[in-house]
Amino acid sequence: MSYSVFVSTTFQRKFQQLQKSFQNKIRKSLKELQNDPYTSRPNCDVNSLIDTRPKKYRLRVGNYRIIYIIENKDVKILDLIKREV
Repeated sequence: MSYSVFVSTTFQRKFQQLQKSFQNKIRKSLKELQNDPYTSRPNCDVNSLIDTRPKKYRLRVGNYRIIYIIENKDVKILDLIKREV
């Protein structure tokens, strides 16, 4: 089962500001979402966010968190957040 991944302008803006090495890691993880956006596995640490409407998910890539929703066969990437230590 294949999903289509769409990114928001907010995500694109933040993504373009990252170093190329981080961009490549994020691209690799986003490609994994095409196969199954619900399940965690190597290179794709997924977690559902509690009490969100519509249901949102978090993809962890290093110190970055990617927030997305799933509608039918579409994965819509909403935001890219850097984790504060």
